[in-house]
Amino acid sequence: MMPGQLFNNGLNWVVAGIVAAAVIPALTFGIKIPFLVALGIGLTAFFGLVLLLAPRGLFEGVDVSTLNKGKLDLVRKVLMEATPALERLDAASRRIRNPAIRKGIQDLTSTARTIFERIEQNPERMISVQRFLTYYLPAAAELAESYGVLEQQRSPDTGRLQQSEAVLGKLNEAFGHYADTMLESDLSGLDVDLRLIERAVKDDLEARP
Repeated sequence: MMPGQLFNNGLNWVVAGIVAAAVIPALTFGIKIPFLVALGIGLTAFFGLVLLLAPRGLFEGVDVSTLNKGKLDLVRKVLMEATPALERLDAASRRIRNPAIRKGIQDLTSTARTIFERIEQNPERMISVQRFLTYYLPAAAELAESYGVLEQQRSPDTGRLQQSEAVLGKLNEAFGHYADTMLESDLSGLDVDLRLIERAVKDDLEARP
């Protein structure tokens, strides 16, 4: 995860302001630097942190020059529409009291982020996980939020809790399946390579005097 992704709600400005507000008086009164110099250092720190912690845009730093613009726009649209569900899932995990379920939802979030990153690195892979983005991820976010509501009840329905926990476990399997599916194209030549290597080794050993 890039640093700026933690501050996609404008917190980068708040954090930068807090740091700058602390730096200026510390320099002025702590080590007796002239106020104007301290102000300059503080402003430099402020704007530097704003840029450093700014949210990273989709495909920033990724070479997409060979990708069709229409396809790239489609991938960007699908990812942007799926992002709120990912953020909801992440937020829901922090509200869950059951440690095992909280860990499971955190795993879902981590796997989802991995899938997002792999799509950014290779947008062509999106076709293999489009159902994940449009159905499974929003469904997981909704279920995680509902589980949090169940936990808040004084006498939650045990059956509902158990069924929700079981489905969350199945979703972890589904998320992992989609993450692995994205890499299948990278392994397309593995079986052929294995057979060729095995044959070459066998032929060489048999040819030894």
